[in-house]
Amino acid sequence: MSKHIHILGICGTFMGGIAAIAKHSGYRVTGCDANVYPPMSTQLEAQGIELIEGWDTEQLALKPDMFVIGNVVSRGNPLMEEILNRGLPYISGPQWLAETLLRDKWVLAVAGTHGKTTTSSMLAWILEDAGLNPGFLIGGVPQNFGISARITESPFFVIEADEYDTAFFDKRSKFVHYRPRTAILNNLEFDHADIFSDLAAIETQFHHLVRTVPSNGLVVSNSREQALTRVVARGCWTPVETFGEAAGWHIDADNEVSLNGTPQGQLCWDLIGEHNRMNALAALAAARHAGVPVTQGLAALSRFKNVKRRMEVRGIVNGITVYDDFAHHPTAIETTLAGLRNKVGTARILAVLEPRSNTMKLGVMKAALPGSLALADQVFCYAGNLGWDAREALLPLGDKARVEEDIDKLVSAIIAAAQPSDQILVMSNGGFGGIHARLLQALAPA
Repeated sequence: MSKHIHILGICGTFMGGIAAIAKHSGYRVTGCDANVYPPMSTQLEAQGIELIEGWDTEQLALKPDMFVIGNVVSRGNPLMEEILNRGLPYISGPQWLAETLLRDKWVLAVAGTHGKTTTSSMLAWILEDAGLNPGFLIGGVPQNFGISARITESPFFVIEADEYDTAFFDKRSKFVHYRPRTAILNNLEFDHADIFSDLAAIETQFHHLVRTVPSNGLVVSNSREQALTRVVARGCWTPVETFGEAAGWHIDADNEVSLNGTPQGQLCWDLIGEHNRMNALAALAAARHAGVPVTQGLAALSRFKNVKRRMEVRGIVNGITVYDDFAHHPTAIETTLAGLRNKVGTARILAVLEPRSNTMKLGVMKAALPGSLALADQVFCYAGNLGWDAREALLPLGDKARVEEDIDKLVSAIIAAAQPSDQILVMSNGGFGGIHARLLQALAPA
């Protein structure tokens, strides 16, 4: 009989991914969450995973072998309190995954403030295209695969290595559990202001990750990032390959890739933005460590389809294009806008923003917002549930910024402003009230 795990907080992307690969590995998997709703609920139920809404202590009657705890769970949660009171076995999601399913794998971990999902997807696709059949756990849906997680017989496993904390009882970053042989350090900025006091605190966690990479492994690090240079300088016992400058992995204006000055081939694809060119270099370096020649990696990337919600065109109506993008940190917003501006030239860009992440809600990044939105022709900001004054924060943008606390009013303002050939870029790390579909419907000719 298979072992049984019960996952608390199962409907998050990460924990839902663990559920899927645990089920595939032969475990009986059940789980609960406060909000059991599609698409994750339907994905899980389709795999035969029993879902329970809420934190009722009657779930203890399931008598699993182990309770696997997501970081959405905190003290005071009635089910967790009863698990503690009865002395029942529990473990965090990252630790369970590492100890149970990743123990004998060649783990390729992708860490960084930005680009983790896209770079993980690129890396998994390069390995797949080379016939290596990797497993993966990614915080989005790579369109080359159509799923966010899988486990295979292959020794290779690609994981999006998040620096957010592990669980209420384990305040280390999730990624310290994964013990990668190949580690990508994509970039490093201040984020997650709800759990980190400053950039130095995050650098410490990244150094904990570096300390776990074996001497026969590889660290792939962005040489343009001073914070990562500091992290590696604190002590590294592993070979390091850098990307972003001519001395290591480099890509020129014509997308010609070189390694230590030696040409490797040309990157031919449709993705836009300097950030994606950097992501590609990191993925090529990591895949080469796993045995994939650079020429083969470049050929695979020519067939790479971007992750859902990364500059994803949701529709074109009346000559107006509506994009959906996950950008929610000022640097990501600026980079995304720069990529779109480079693509569309002088066409008007209407930037639509929902500051929804914990860091943004705290207002830590508000001073950087006007600068990050400078390339937009008009800016529309949803200010519902914010603890700071978005109108005041966006004053430097003058008349081109519009702030609304009501989504209906925001949609109406965007519709009134939109003209044929406009590019409407919607940026949020949440559902944003289904605003993309509402805009497309409202823009459609009657």
